[in-house]
Amino acid sequence: MPADDRKLTMEELGRVDAATYKAMARHKLRFVLDDVRSRHNVGSIFRTADAFALDGIDLCGFTPLPPHREIEKTALGATFSVPWRHHATAVEAVEKLKAEGWAVWAVEQTVQAVPITEWRPSLSTGVALVMGNELHGVGDAVVALCDGALVVPQGGTKHSLNVSVCAGIVAAWAVLGPE
Repeated sequence: MPADDRKLTMEELGRVDAATYKAMARHKLRFVLDDVRSRHNVGSIFRTADAFALDGIDLCGFTPLPPHREIEKTALGATFSVPWRHHATAVEAVEKLKAEGWAVWAVEQTVQAVPITEWRPSLSTGVALVMGNELHGVGDAVVALCDGALVVPQGGTKHSLNVSVCAGIVAAWAVLGPE
């Protein structure tokens, strides 16, 4: 590290408080969590949504809901800044989002999945990303309702990424990726 480099202070980072975050303009990008079972994954996805100033999160089915200490362990307060709502099923959430004009993409390994490196999202109209259960992925009925599927290209021996890691990669690409 260069001798004149140092870590930034909290003041230099210029982060906003939860009330300011809720009032500010955010990216029209949402996560839909389809029966994500781990509270730590849910908390991590909240933190990712906060970091990239996303519109919100739809928690579906048996996905754990805030407040819960295990969610907060990884969310670090993001459950207070990121708007969220609960739906009985991910099918219900996807149908509602589509009726509101959102494009909905499953993040799932399908035959016709588009690698995120080839995906050029239009956030002006709103994009919702459906993230699936840690064991079974996005439910088949939900995939069938989506406008398409996205996949993160991988080269190792494992068949998938942890859902919260995957959410961070896809959100970063959607918000910061090439225009």
